[in-house]
Amino acid sequence: MLNSKTIEIVKITAPVLKEHSHQIGKRFYELLFRTAPELMNIFNQTNQKKGIQQEALGYVVYAAGEYITDLGALTPVIRRINEKHRAIGIRADQYPIVGETLLQAVKDVLGDAATQEILDAWGQAYGYIANLFIQMEGELYEKTEKQAGGWSGYRRFIVDKREKETKEVTSFYLKPEDGKAIASYKAGQYLTLKAEIPGESYTHIRHYSLSDAPGKDYYRISVKREGALSNDPEGIVSHYLHDQVQIGDALLFSAPAGDFVLSADEFPIVFISGGIGITPLLSMLNDVVKRQPQRMVYFIHATKNSETHAFQSHLAELAQSNSHVKFYVCYTAPTQDDLVSHRFDKAGHIDLDMLLSIKPDEPARYYLCGSIPFMEDILKKLSELNVPKEHVQYESFSPIAMLDEE
Repeated sequence: MLNSKTIEIVKITAPVLKEHSHQIGKRFYELLFRTAPELMNIFNQTNQKKGIQQEALGYVVYAAGEYITDLGALTPVIRRINEKHRAIGIRADQYPIVGETLLQAVKDVLGDAATQEILDAWGQAYGYIANLFIQMEGELYEKTEKQAGGWSGYRRFIVDKREKETKEVTSFYLKPEDGKAIASYKAGQYLTLKAEIPGESYTHIRHYSLSDAPGKDYYRISVKREGALSNDPEGIVSHYLHDQVQIGDALLFSAPAGDFVLSADEFPIVFISGGIGITPLLSMLNDVVKRQPQRMVYFIHATKNSETHAFQSHLAELAQSNSHVKFYVCYTAPTQDDLVSHRFDKAGHIDLDMLLSIKPDEPARYYLCGSIPFMEDILKKLSELNVPKEHVQYESFSPIAMLDEE
């Protein structure tokens, strides 16, 4: 345990680290990749270039300091990080170099203000938190490998089928190359791909939500083509999958992971998705219709128009064949054909009136997935509708830990 003096120093200096979090994050990754360039095979280089990873690191460091005596308050963040660390293969022996590099980054950014006493206190705090993470992730590794059909590290999967959902979205059906059983998963979880792309110096790791219900002999991911060009950092992996990966090709995946899962109760569910954020919610919907057909589900999906609307027919059929499923569509820029055929319920963005008209009278569980601005907007509107914070869960396709934190 940490002594009272160390705790006091960490809590007092946490706001200072928050103030300089971006600079510390930027300096940290500069030093880390210089010291251990092999880690570039693990960290998302697109997020590095966009500054997202640095921001996420800064948030975690500050939050850990602020809640050093009550890490239980950070349980959702810690669980999310543990799941991602297990998925990408973070090892216990990598924590020391991260800690040393972080302290050096703090020293470089804060200069003389980072006294030895402050650095020592944060070093002890980091060691305490790192040991907690190592223990929790060790348990995850063991559980994942020992489960039926489980495995450690990355396993080779063959693309059994490709299915074009829209001009931008393609589904990939994956079966294990070894022909053995595959691990089940909870609806809402994701697979982690290690992409070995010809011409790239390092591997690229990406998380892709599983887009179908569990219980099948295959996995399905549905990938949106990102970025305008194949050499756009944001689109390197998605262009590789869309343009180069064909039926019969092998890809490397770690076992399913993620903390974005359905509650075990029977409260009504409200799914709210934007664009490709539909994928984990579709998995949840398919699962709940199969396991809890009497549970009320309200599904709101927002996208540009029918040309970008993945799984439109499937969702409409589910709603038509199941009276407990209500499906609503919001097109921000409907085509002329959409206007004529009335394929959507609202033009423009999801607004307060739309949410109010759909909101169940009884308490419900809300699940969100989409872009960061989209979810921030929906979270704000749900707050205005007095939806309890603990009734809302979301999946962020980003390393930023919490959307509703200052």
